[in-house]
Amino acid sequence: MERVRKNLALYYSMLPQETIRIKRDGGVLTDEQITAFVIGIADGSISEGQVAAFAMAVFFRGMSMPERVALTRAMTASGDVLDWRDLDLSGPVVDKHSTGGVGDKISLMLAPVAAACGLFVPMISGRGLGHTGGTLDKLDAIPGYDTAPSNERFRKVVKNTGCAIIGQTANLAPADKRLYSIRDVTATVESLPLITASILSKKLAAGLQGLVMDVKTGNGAFASEESQACELAESIVAVARGAGLQTHALITDMNQVLGRSVGNALEVIEAMAYLTGSQRDARMHEVTTALAVEMLLVTGMEDDEGVAAQRVERALDSGEAAEIFARMVSELGGPEDLLETEGHLPTATIVKPCIPSDGTLLAIDTRQVGIAVIGLGGGRVRAGDSIDYSVGLTDVAAVGEAVGAERPLAMVHARNEAEAGQAIGTLLGAATVGPGAAEIPATVKQRFN
Repeated sequence: MERVRKNLALYYSMLPQETIRIKRDGGVLTDEQITAFVIGIADGSISEGQVAAFAMAVFFRGMSMPERVALTRAMTASGDVLDWRDLDLSGPVVDKHSTGGVGDKISLMLAPVAAACGLFVPMISGRGLGHTGGTLDKLDAIPGYDTAPSNERFRKVVKNTGCAIIGQTANLAPADKRLYSIRDVTATVESLPLITASILSKKLAAGLQGLVMDVKTGNGAFASEESQACELAESIVAVARGAGLQTHALITDMNQVLGRSVGNALEVIEAMAYLTGSQRDARMHEVTTALAVEMLLVTGMEDDEGVAAQRVERALDSGEAAEIFARMVSELGGPEDLLETEGHLPTATIVKPCIPSDGTLLAIDTRQVGIAVIGLGGGRVRAGDSIDYSVGLTDVAAVGEAVGAERPLAMVHARNEAEAGQAIGTLLGAATVGPGAAEIPATVKQRFN
């Protein structure tokens, strides 16, 4: 009878609603409860409502470090785990991940730069979350580009070109793939344990030897306060190392748009201009270089920051990084002449200037900039929403620059006049313009390793 009671207690403790209740009430979940719930997320036996309730419970109650490790491991084990050893690669396998920002197209440039430095970068990226854009949405703007190739094709492209940027396939951390989409539309994006497990489950499933984190902080980031960003960086580094993955993290500024464009096709255009050398925004270049240097350091390819930085500059100036980007796009189904031929990417019907009062751009509410682009159709309100890849912003002014009638705050690319006008109103409301000089924060703030 005692054995029956224990078995029944174990059975009931594994029920989804019981797992949700325990976490809702501030309890600590066992590894077994977390694993059972993750299996249910992956195989669909747990409903969307239950997944959302679990995410909200974790959002409010948090998770201990052992719970985070258990969640990360369970989500990693919910699908395939890649192994690169049989390919006999000539360099280490490493990746970078950003917590998300407005105008953050760094991955598009960083992966080929790192590959040109001798690293191999199997980059598993995601779609937009909340007000921030997603790398996969940007790549979807490229006609023919396959963001969900087979593992065989993925491995082949990484070996041949040195990098490949894709999304989660059906068999790569499928539990995270489902939870990720539900978090986006249930206001649970900012949960520290869920962010940690989401990022690391994909990275561990990718079979990496090293990882570099770009943790954004500021009014356009999920971690608006630097202390929050540091807490997230420490969580990711600790959980990753607990799982055997060498990880470094940088805290970088997101109190303004990163680069000069926001919107999917428009960010691809800016990334290509950066790689070819025709346009390189200073802040964007600083972040790209800093992350590439960390990728060389975390893998042991270099042990001196200065030497690593010189290696990165050579990869860009030689044109090798641009060539690798072009090959990656081509091998994943995109146009072979993407860098040479205009017209492959979609363009908006309406382009209008956003003209503020004359003065200096003292500050910008970057989150509102991201929301303005969503309003244009460049992001999602619901998980299944389609995206207009052509819309967004270009020539975005940086904090500290003079703006006014002669220098618009940005150029708005829209589907129609009404949406353009709405976006202009949002941008004007987000900008603080006045006399004097602006206080410009450091771009790279802290480093964790």
